[in-house]
Amino acid sequence: MRKDEAGYDYHRYHQLLAEAVDEGKRLALIKVLIEERARDRLAAQRASDRAAMTASTIAKVLSRAAAIDPLRR
Repeated sequence: MRKDEAGYDYHRYHQLLAEAVDEGKRLALIKVLIEERARDRLAAQRASDRAAMTASTIAKVLSRAAAIDPLRR
Protein backbone atom coordinates (compact mmCIF):
# COMPACT_ATOMS: atom_id res chain seq x y z
CA MET A 1 0.00 0.00 0.00
CA ARG A 2 1.38 3.42 -0.92
CA LYS A 3 1.86 5.78 1.98
CA ASP A 4 -0.10 8.57 0.26
CA GLU A 5 -3.25 6.49 -0.25
CA ALA A 6 -6.44 7.92 1.20
CA GLY A 7 -7.12 6.58 4.65
CA TYR A 8 -3.59 5.34 5.22
CA ASP A 9 -1.90 7.39 7.95
CA TYR A 10 1.72 6.38 7.43
CA HIS A 11 3.11 8.51 10.26
CA ARG A 12 0.54 7.25 12.77
CA TYR A 13 1.15 3.60 11.89
CA HIS A 14 4.89 4.15 11.98
CA GLN A 15 4.60 5.66 15.46
CA LEU A 16 2.39 2.80 16.67
CA LEU A 17 4.87 0.29 15.29
CA ALA A 18 7.77 2.03 17.02
CA GLU A 19 5.83 1.91 20.30
CA ALA A 20 4.91 -1.77 19.90
CA VAL A 21 7.68 -3.04 22.15
CA ASP A 22 5.66 -5.70 23.95
CA GLU A 23 3.05 -8.30 23.06
CA GLY A 24 0.08 -6.20 24.21
CA LYS A 25 1.04 -3.19 22.10
CA ARG A 26 1.75 -5.37 19.06
CA LEU A 27 -1.68 -6.97 19.39
CA ALA A 28 -3.27 -3.53 19.77
CA LEU A 29 -1.53 -2.38 16.56
CA ILE A 30 -2.77 -5.46 14.71
CA LYS A 31 -6.29 -4.80 15.97
CA VAL A 32 -6.17 -1.18 14.77
CA LEU A 33 -4.98 -2.24 11.33
CA ILE A 34 -7.71 -4.88 11.02
CA GLU A 35 -10.47 -2.53 12.21
CA GLU A 36 -9.41 0.28 9.89
CA ARG A 37 -9.15 -2.06 6.92
CA ALA A 38 -12.64 -3.39 7.68
CA ARG A 39 -13.96 0.17 7.95
CA ASP A 40 -12.39 1.04 4.58
CA ARG A 41 -13.94 -2.02 2.96
CA LEU A 42 -17.36 -1.18 4.40
CA ALA A 43 -17.11 2.39 3.08
CA ALA A 44 -16.18 1.06 -0.37
CA GLN A 45 -19.13 -1.34 -0.31
CA ARG A 46 -21.51 1.47 0.66
CA ALA A 47 -20.20 3.64 -2.18
CA SER A 48 -20.69 0.76 -4.60
CA ASP A 49 -24.23 0.19 -3.34
CA ARG A 50 -25.04 3.90 -3.76
CA ALA A 51 -23.71 3.87 -7.31
CA ALA A 52 -25.80 0.79 -8.14
CA MET A 53 -28.94 2.36 -6.70
CA THR A 54 -28.32 5.56 -8.67
CA ALA A 55 -27.83 3.61 -11.89
CA SER A 56 -31.00 1.63 -11.21
CA THR A 57 -33.00 4.80 -10.57
CA ILE A 58 -31.69 6.45 -13.74
CA ALA A 59 -32.56 3.34 -15.77
CA LYS A 60 -36.12 3.36 -14.38
CA VAL A 61 -36.60 7.04 -15.13
CA LEU A 62 -35.28 6.67 -18.67
CA SER A 63 -37.43 3.58 -19.20
CA ARG A 64 -40.55 5.43 -18.09
CA ALA A 65 -39.68 8.43 -20.26
CA ALA A 66 -39.27 6.16 -23.28
CA ALA A 67 -42.62 4.48 -22.57
CA ILE A 68 -44.39 7.86 -22.36
CA ASP A 69 -42.77 9.35 -25.46
CA PRO A 70 -41.32 6.58 -27.67
CA LEU A 71 -40.16 9.06 -30.35
CA ARG A 72 -37.90 10.83 -27.90
CA ARG A 73 -35.09 8.30 -28.11
